[in-house]
Amino acid sequence: MNVNTAAVLTISDSAFHGTRKDLSGPAIVQELRRAGFQVTLTAILPDESDQIQQKLLECCRQVRLVVTVGGTGITRRDVTPEATSAVAERLIDGIPERMRAVGGAKTPFAALSRGLCVLRGESLILNLPGSPKAALESLQAVVEILPHALELLSGNTEHSERDANED
Repeated sequence: MNVNTAAVLTISDSAFHGTRKDLSGPAIVQELRRAGFQVTLTAILPDESDQIQQKLLECCRQVRLVVTVGGTGITRRDVTPEATSAVAERLIDGIPERMRAVGGAKTPFAALSRGLCVLRGESLILNLPGSPKAALESLQAVVEILPHALELLSGNTEHSERDANED
């Protein structure tokens, strides 16, 4: 499977039911493509944990990076982190920590995002907030890290000369 393949899943009851246009998912697709990813799968799902889990598992069999957009807040319907945790094999704490730190420099509300980054097999699952601006800023905070993380997951653990000089 190509290291740079990605899926973008919008998690939103209103977008799923057609009462609100999905602006965040397409913005994230565009940003991932700009960063060199081949986005081969997109979908809009309701805020239903079982459906989210099933789609995450399906995506992990098809792509290396699965990005969810939405459902990371603190309301009762925000279940994306719980669904992600249910399919996770390991957590990568530093990536969401970086997203919240960068977001926190712009707004204190970034601390309310509960998004996770986890491993499932050789795939990475990354939860982004639902607002288009917050989703883009969160992705931009970590997008340069993602290709390296995927290379490591593929077994490419060689350190470049650049890495050796960064202490």
